[in-house]
Amino acid sequence: MGSTSAILVKRQNEAREAAAKDERSSFELLAEMRRDEVVERCDAMIDLMAALFGVPSKELRRLGRTSNDISRLRQIAMYVAHVVLRFSMSDVGRGFGRDRTTVLYACHTVEDLRDDADFDRIVALAERVAIAAFRDRLER
Repeated sequence: MGSTSAILVKRQNEAREAAAKDERSSFELLAEMRRDEVVERCDAMIDLMAALFGVPSKELRRLGRTSNDISRLRQIAMYVAHVVLRFSMSDVGRGFGRDRTTVLYACHTVEDLRDDADFDRIVALAERVAIAAFRDRLER
């Protein structure tokens, strides 16, 4: 009887381990799906800003230094992705191929520049376009 009890305990432990592994796998799958969604939405945001402001989207995606105008437009796109799409700064960074601190800097810069009425109108336009374009995501 002692060996039957040991086998039962062993099977219960195996079942618990399998359930924990399934739970981890589900969590990892959901996290991966979320990462894919973030990257997809950030890509769409880049394309949207490129079309709205008449610049090639590859310029906004370029790694490394770019002209001030392209950098500023990328900062606006990151800011809008954070504010309108409600992505974390880490998520926006992943979606734009940048670091979280770069997104933080971009958001602070855009907020500071919004004191200028002309710049604020540009950002507000970008926000309105993003709200219209991503309405389905925002309604969830």
